[in-house]
Amino acid sequence: MKKNYFIFIVIFLLFACSSMKTLQKPEESVQPEEIIVQEIVLEGEISEPKAEISGLSWYNDYLILLPQYPHLFPSEYDGSLFAIPKSKIAEHLNEIPNSSIKPIPINLKAPGLKDIIEGYEGFESIGFYGNDIFFTVESSPADEMMGYLFKGNISDDMKTITIDVDKRVELSPRASIGNATDETILVTPDRVITIYEWNSSYLQNEPYAYVFDHSLNLVDSLSLPYVEYRITDATELDKNDNFWAINYMWSGDYGENYKPEDPIITTYGKGETHKKYKTVERLLEFHYSPKGITLVKHPPIQLKLIDDENSRNWEGIVQFGDQGFIVVTDKFPSTILGFVRMPQKR
Repeated sequence: MKKNYFIFIVIFLLFACSSMKTLQKPEESVQPEEIIVQEIVLEGEISEPKAEISGLSWYNDYLILLPQYPHLFPSEYDGSLFAIPKSKIAEHLNEIPNSSIKPIPINLKAPGLKDIIEGYEGFESIGFYGNDIFFTVESSPADEMMGYLFKGNISDDMKTITIDVDKRVELSPRASIGNATDETILVTPDRVITIYEWNSSYLQNEPYAYVFDHSLNLVDSLSLPYVEYRITDATELDKNDNFWAINYMWSGDYGENYKPEDPIITTYGKGETHKKYKTVERLLEFHYSPKGITLVKHPPIQLKLIDDENSRNWEGIVQFGDQGFIVVTDKFPSTILGFVRMPQKR
């Protein structure tokens, strides 16, 4: 009798524990935060779609905006770049948010550059070291793509940028993809690193970056991690040799067959709008060392999407102190200069 009673108690307890498990609400993963891009209103020619801004960089306390086709903006020489004082941006963000900013034009002296490059398709990236400037240029001679690296300098009064058009280095693409070359420049005290736009495992090519000295001599290559979707620009290196890059995919990139297994999404999940749309707009942090470039292991910064029809082709980025980032689009869906705050929880 006692034995049967003991068995009954054991069965009852097992059933109760099992019932509690089924009634318990499963632990839900936290949905990643998405950051709203705060627009910084521009005025003047640079705000027009023809600007097709393709890169951003800091020169001292000025934000330099690189149009893809500087020759479309008349100047004393061969076109214009543009500059915005950092103080104007801070004023816009913190004090007068509805005011517009009219960037200052800088003369570009690059005689015949657009005619020298067969299939010239404009400038793609810019980076500074002191008064030295490094640019990448994209071209599509025949049915292929080719990138080029140029060097120039900016005058002390910031009135003129001069490019040595007679010295250029070819940047052969790592894959046969239309409209894709080296779109990102990193500049260190003794190196210039260029990063190709596509570094997807889908291509089955091992990704790497070109490494040059400041005289544009190729000295090395650097390993890169596989990263799905496009890399279109990067910030300068910080004190820890880290940098942030734009990682973007328009909903039509690669066509319907491009459905990669993205380990970043697998690890960190998708924000609310990224679950809803095909477009990807996010910032990734990397670490640079002379041995290679690696991803920093923390969540990406996902930007709150509009929709697939109005995906924003982010082409330029700089860090704005500890507050966040300044980003810019080309002409899709329009020229947008924006501020992305740094998430509080990372």
